[in-house]
Amino acid sequence: MAARTDYLTLSVPEMETVLRRFDERVDAALSAAPPSKQWVGQALRRRGDGRCPVWMRRLSADVVLHCGDDLAELFCRFPDDASRVVPYDLWVGHQPPDRCPRINSVEIATRDARWHDEWGTCWGHAFGGVGATPVGYPLTDWSQLDEYLAEQMPDPCAPGRFSSSAAWLSRFSASRYCFGTIHLALFERLHSLRGMENVFADFYTHETETRRLLDALAEYVLELIRQWGELGADAVFLTDDWGSQTALMISPDMWRRFFKSHYQRLFAEAHRLGMDVVFHSCGNVMDLVDDLIEVGVDVLDPVQPGAMDIQQLARRYGGRVSFCGGIDLQQLLTGGSPRQVEDGVRQLIDTLGRPFGGGLIVSPANVLTPDIPFENLEALFKAAHAA
Repeated sequence: MAARTDYLTLSVPEMETVLRRFDERVDAALSAAPPSKQWVGQALRRRGDGRCPVWMRRLSADVVLHCGDDLAELFCRFPDDASRVVPYDLWVGHQPPDRCPRINSVEIATRDARWHDEWGTCWGHAFGGVGATPVGYPLTDWSQLDEYLAEQMPDPCAPGRFSSSAAWLSRFSASRYCFGTIHLALFERLHSLRGMENVFADFYTHETETRRLLDALAEYVLELIRQWGELGADAVFLTDDWGSQTALMISPDMWRRFFKSHYQRLFAEAHRLGMDVVFHSCGNVMDLVDDLIEVGVDVLDPVQPGAMDIQQLARRYGGRVSFCGGIDLQQLLTGGSPRQVEDGVRQLIDTLGRPFGGGLIVSPANVLTPDIPFENLEALFKAAHAA
């Protein structure tokens, strides 16, 4: 099936069929690909053989619906070296089998929709958009904190929370390097519960309450890390976006006061269980990289070229931490030519990967979206696997 521009007119069942066919084809190709688990682990310790691992399955549902079998064919020709395991939609959370009505993750990602996740946050998605945004918050007043912690906060050990991940890992973990995902770890979860403006004020006006909530969130994440360890993941992939396009959203000193010790404890637990730590933080986080290395980050993601100076990142931190991402969606993939994409991939590898024992997972700096010309996707896959 060729790329289509009318995919948003498909019915939800038709979309589900396209997405399911894509997953089946790509998973089958991944099963048939030569094992890469040990080699990826060596590269992330900067002891690789020169070629950098590749992870391209960083996709919005829209790009799969738009490109269909053409995109699946690219993944079949160029299988990923690393795989990220996602237990459930980040904007929905775990849904127990008896939840009624059940949230359809395809429908909410492609239609005008509003819904509440398992944390009580109300999310919204606009037709034609990619991703969702919080539009309502369960903790509008700190007087609700005791009740929220006692009665509303999700159970990290809820039955079935990791069922799909366990099945995926049982199929692929022997041959592929797999990182288990924990979305919205601390800061992102904090502002999805309180609202961004409230959180910025809370650091000054309600420090005690903020610390109580952060303590509870850290305990929740700690339990998820333990479950990923029991399932046999090679790494945990934690997300907390700290950067704007130009700088941090709070001062480094404020970050250290409220968050650094929590991250240190979480990352130490992952290491105790034999897992690496991949830390995802969009934007310019240059002022935190020393701290993140100090508290145990093994792989920094997504190193966005539009927000950070890649050359400076290599000079200051190459050899001390590995990297993931680096392929610019904002200009290169969307606005560049296939030749420019190929040159950009080679330059990234020559800057962050090859000089440091292959310690770079070549990947888009965020999810691939349907506005990227398909010829640029082809150039991206070919260049990433050829280098």
